[in-house]
Amino acid sequence: MPFIEDNITKPDWRQREAATYAFGSILEGPSPEKLTPIVNVALNFMLIALTKDPNNHVKDTTAWTLGRIFEFMHGSTVETPVITHENCQQILTVLLQSMKDVPNVAEKACGALYFLAQGYEDSGSVSPLSPFFQDIVQALLTVTHREDAGESRLRTAAYETLNEVVRCSTEETAPTVMQLVPVIMMELHQTLEAQKLSSDEREKQNELQGLLCGCLQGFYPYLEMGLQNSEEYQVCSITVGVVGDLCRALEDKILPFCDGIMTHLLKDLSSNQLHRSVKPPIFSCFGDIALAIGENFEKYLMYAMPMLRSAADLSAHAQTADDEMLEYTNQLRNGILEAYSGIFQGFKNSPKTQLLMPYAPHILQFLDSLYNEKDMDDAVMKTAIGVLGDLADTLGTNAGPLINQSVSSKEFLEECLSSDDLLIKESAEWAKIAISRAISS
Repeated sequence: MPFIEDNITKPDWRQREAATYAFGSILEGPSPEKLTPIVNVALNFMLIALTKDPNNHVKDTTAWTLGRIFEFMHGSTVETPVITHENCQQILTVLLQSMKDVPNVAEKACGALYFLAQGYEDSGSVSPLSPFFQDIVQALLTVTHREDAGESRLRTAAYETLNEVVRCSTEETAPTVMQLVPVIMMELHQTLEAQKLSSDEREKQNELQGLLCGCLQGFYPYLEMGLQNSEEYQVCSITVGVVGDLCRALEDKILPFCDGIMTHLLKDLSSNQLHRSVKPPIFSCFGDIALAIGENFEKYLMYAMPMLRSAADLSAHAQTADDEMLEYTNQLRNGILEAYSGIFQGFKNSPKTQLLMPYAPHILQFLDSLYNEKDMDDAVMKTAIGVLGDLADTLGTNAGPLINQSVSSKEFLEECLSSDDLLIKESAEWAKIAISRAISS
């Protein structure tokens, strides 16, 4: 301690830096009780040094030392906490400000925030960080977009910290966390889209994808909470939409989460409490999942297909007395058809396509009855003719005889081919090619 006290305010930056480093180094070892009085005095000094010291090396080491204070002197197990409600705001203000500093200082500031968040992991339903959650998240996302974020591991540190902040957050901040999901999705999507990279850039990109997928791991409990929330149906509906987005962005990387997601979706569909408006997006989500994980959807067929079948039977012959009911019925039909489409496309070119054969007669029957009812809207018409094409494309010659017997493959196809709606026409032209391949050989 005498060495630290003598040198920490010296004019020569090397002496200040050495003293700060020495202080950071002694924090691991002695009991927190012994260190608390010293750290209480030092903390304020460190926060001032991090913003005011003219030397970047000193600021770098100061931010590192703050991280050590938060790692060893902060958390539910520490009897006399160094961080209180009173100084928490000041600490955060300094850290968020330092994230705008040069990359090496900003990277250490992210590291300090990482341990600050971790210390509140067991804080129950209320965390002192909750009021600042939005600012923290925004500051970290801003760091990831800095032009110099590739230096000093800065971008990596920012995402690691974001991940930890989300992981240690409380239910109070759940709405903000859910808003973050689409942002992370966009980032992930951009890294997946980036082509023509050098091997060095490719390595960085892989690391970034890993971090983003890690972030999503932090979000997963919130997805589960949303899917289980059948009382607040808007929350449930938005969450189902987020799952669809995740499937499109992550593709087969979503696989580890699928057991949980499918369990909740199937539970929701069986619930009497669930608002009917959530059912079409859930069926549609089955299609997104199947498209993302391909033949791995096999284990869910025995649960999903009977539910799709009974919903299809109901929606084909619904009593659509008024416009509102007809609109809902068409949304339901569309969701069911999107599920079938995703499942057929997911299994295409897989040795397991035969698993879908037993379901083909009923699906064709569903398409026929939709055509005979004459009350589907353009969106359903386009998806329905698309499903006919997907069925023919995936099952091929095996489904040839079945397709030949269906009304859909003749009258319905002809009606769609002569439609004024370009999208319906395009779908029908593609279906026609798939059907002729399945029937001819």
